[in-house]
Amino acid sequence: MTDSLAAPGTRAPSGSPVQRFRVLSGEFTVEHVKDGRVPADGDWRVLHRAPEGLTVVREVREPAAGEEDGTERWSGLYGETSHDLDLPGVVAAVTGPLAAAAVPVFVSSSFHSDLVLVPRERLAEARAVLRAAGHEVTG
Repeated sequence: MTDSLAAPGTRAPSGSPVQRFRVLSGEFTVEHVKDGRVPADGDWRVLHRAPEGLTVVREVREPAAGEEDGTERWSGLYGETSHDLDLPGVVAAVTGPLAAAAVPVFVSSSFHSDLVLVPRERLAEARAVLRAAGHEVTG
C-alpha cells in the first residue's frame, strides 16, 4: 500500500513520510444528523456514524433564492498517498504543522487515504504550511 508515497524513503522535515495532496474543487460543509439517518439524496462525500449521531461531509449546495446562507464552508485537500495502517504519525505529520499555524482542520480517514478540510478562507495558508512542512500540494 505504500507505493503512492513520494519516492521511497523520502521524509518531510518532521521525519514523517512526505505526503501528496490535491485540492478538491468545490466547497464542503460538515453537518451533524442527531437521529443518525443517512441523507436520502445520496449527495455526500463522507458519512461517519458515532454514538451521538451521524456526521455528514458534503459539497455546499447554493441556497434557494431568498434563503440566507449561514453555511460554514471548508476546502478539501485529498491525500494522494496511501499508506500502511500501522505507519505511525501520518495524520499528525499533516495536522501538527496546521495546528502550529492555528489553521483549524476536520479530518476524515479512509482505508486508502485522508481528507483534510480547512476553512475556505485559510486554504492558501494551509497550502503554504503543508509545503513548508515538506508535503506536496497541487491545485
